[in-house]
Amino acid sequence: MAGFLLVAGLTGCLLVWYHELDAALNPHLMRVAPPRDEGGAAGPAVLDALVLRERVVAAYPAARVHHLSFVQAAPGDARVFYVEAAPDGSGHTTALPVDEVFVNPYTGAILGARKWGDLGQGLINLMPFLYRLHYSLALDTVGTWAFGIVALLWTLDCFVGAWLTFPARSRRPGAEGRGWWTRWAPAWKVRWRSGGHKLHFDLHRAGGLWPWALLCVLAWSSVAFNLHEAVYRPVMGTVFEFQADPAGPLPDLPAAPPEPVHGWPAAIDLARAHMAELARLKNFRVLTEDRVSYQPRKGYIRYVVRSDLDVNERRGQTAVFVDPRTGALIGSVLPTRAAAGDTVTSWLLALHMAQVWGLPFRIAMTAMGLVVAVLSVTGVVIWWKKRRARALETSRRAALQPGRADRPFA
Repeated sequence: MAGFLLVAGLTGCLLVWYHELDAALNPHLMRVAPPRDEGGAAGPAVLDALVLRERVVAAYPAARVHHLSFVQAAPGDARVFYVEAAPDGSGHTTALPVDEVFVNPYTGAILGARKWGDLGQGLINLMPFLYRLHYSLALDTVGTWAFGIVALLWTLDCFVGAWLTFPARSRRPGAEGRGWWTRWAPAWKVRWRSGGHKLHFDLHRAGGLWPWALLCVLAWSSVAFNLHEAVYRPVMGTVFEFQADPAGPLPDLPAAPPEPVHGWPAAIDLARAHMAELARLKNFRVLTEDRVSYQPRKGYIRYVVRSDLDVNERRGQTAVFVDPRTGALIGSVLPTRAAAGDTVTSWLLALHMAQVWGLPFRIAMTAMGLVVAVLSVTGVVIWWKKRRARALETSRRAALQPGRADRPFA
């Protein structure tokens, strides 16, 4: 557990600043100079997302672009498109050398591309690779399950660790006269001048108590990320109600259309109309468009906005699912106010990714990553010292047994 959590803590410190660090490492891909006119005023606005998509399709004719983002994080940021391999006549696909394409939003020029997370392409993929390390040790499915199991054990360990800090019943005369809270108070303190084992012990104990609630959030939300259907949803479903997955019951189509029927503009307009009607019926307000995706195998589009129901301050989770063939609304998912389970999950995931409460919370979660790393190291140090002490005691007792050399153990 310590090894997994050390990796998760250190990489998590950096992933809080994923976009900023990725852009600093790859400015040629992710940053462009906003155009200015001769007077220095802002030039042309960004091109429409559908126009940019067509530029990507033209540049990568062997690929399909089924995901479309409407979001530009800040002026001067490139627009990102994800591409997938197009199936051949027999339905087979060949892996593409890239899957993430960066486009100048003002001119439509292709800035470059990468295979997300492939460190073999060099530093261009350092941050995506750290992201893979964070949740799966870059081992894909096997690593995701392994990290999920560790996160589950970590969740249980949060409660066991807290219980171990509680004061034991003392047999010393008069000790029980002191209040329970008074006897527990030393567990929250660090003896900075003690050094050695006492300092390691205090750092581990107090370092786990002060941010205990956030540690629990990180642990259980990690289960939500890695073992959502296997563990998280069944456990939470015993207490909270969840919205049904609108796309879950949909059958696979016998022939998957590569594009939405009637084209992307019509499909997006249809989704916008359904979202506007849903906002009216459910009494929420759409703040910004976020993204739209097309699922050819099942034939639906998923249109996502950021609304005043969203907890996440950076990415929207308010979604409608629409059948572009019939124009019918398949269903919707609301991040809050619809089902308690989804509301709790929205908060857990947004807290884990430090996408609430602005810059102060991002700094706090950076510190939390360091805390997780420190707890992992100090926990191992304490375990090792106890293990060595037990081994020495066992050896001492064995040396003093009858028949052994009659000399003191050294």
